[in-house]
Amino acid sequence: MKIEVKTLDAQTSGDVELADDIFGLEPRADILHRVVTWQLEKRRGTARGTRERADVARSGKKLGRQKGGGAARHGDRRAPVFVGGGKAHGARVRDFNPSLNKKVRKLGLKMALSAKAKDGKLIIVEALDGADLKTKALAAQIAALGFGKSALVIDNAAVESPFALASSNLKSVNLLPVIGANVYDILKHETLVLTRASVETLEARLNG
Repeated sequence: MKIEVKTLDAQTSGDVELADDIFGLEPRADILHRVVTWQLEKRRGTARGTRERADVARSGKKLGRQKGGGAARHGDRRAPVFVGGGKAHGARVRDFNPSLNKKVRKLGLKMALSAKAKDGKLIIVEALDGADLKTKALAAQIAALGFGKSALVIDNAAVESPFALASSNLKSVNLLPVIGANVYDILKHETLVLTRASVETLEARLNG
């Protein structure tokens, strides 16, 4: 499939041929859901467990007589009612480290790219090196390009510094190098913006 390439000044800069096996797939909700769930689970840290009655180091000696003491019949000081005792129903250690087949992860990224292309929310720009350093001028440029309410801009190995500086105060624009392209961020933003160089890198990465 062919798509028009534009400059940051909203001028046409030719066309680019996108690989149908990457940008032309029919998106499947189940695959996208699996990959997004995997990504979010990977972000979670290990939940720390609390010390329960068996984990507390306190005396196990019986506090007093079973009867006749005029108080509750406690067995030891590990009971949760005592200060320093174990937690009654504490949190258990939970390690969130899910696994997902690499083929499914790669397929999910292809389908996320295809979903943006299918919805007309994919914009290809020539490069990001022509950006004005002023945020106001860049905001006018991206409005003319139709970035929408939120846009994820993916550049090649490193995002161009002038564009990164100019867009740093724009809440609607987020930048990623091509190595960080992922399903969750692509689907989270309304528009996906790729440079010509990042398209070539993505195709080489997903066809490898």
